[in-house]
Amino acid sequence: MRPLRGLLLLKLGAWLGMMGAAAFVRHAVPSHGDEDSDELGLVAVFDGIELQSRATAFRGGSMLAWFGGISVDLREAELAPGAQLTLHTLFGGIEIKIPPSWRIESELSALAGGVEARSPEQNDDPDAPVLKLTGRALFGGIDVGSKTHRHAVQRES
Repeated sequence: MRPLRGLLLLKLGAWLGMMGAAAFVRHAVPSHGDEDSDELGLVAVFDGIELQSRATAFRGGSMLAWFGGISVDLREAELAPGAQLTLHTLFGGIEIKIPPSWRIESELSALAGGVEARSPEQNDDPDAPVLKLTGRALFGGIDVGSKTHRHAVQRES
């Protein structure tokens, strides 16, 4: 019984330490950027952020979702050359919608999480604007792609 109690206390201590660190990061690293910003620095800790960008020369930036979620719609934004986004999740999720005219170059990875970053199927134009993605999903998920081509489910009467 004593080893089990020690293991439970260790897990509880690790969990409380992670929650304390997340609370510290929430106050120490504020988000910056809005719908007109060409560069974003979004931090969602125990929170959610939803943003629809209208940037005229989107250069990228960074996003961190720690026990939180971020949803960014870039379908109305114009992409600047060399744009790069760094994405990190820890028990959180990031979803980014891109226009069908963009291409994606992904260096994203996952550990006990999931990553899906895809260029639109119809876009094989080598001159299309490119958004480069780097980062990692730890016990969370990252989804980047064009959502305009999803099929709607129809019910038959």
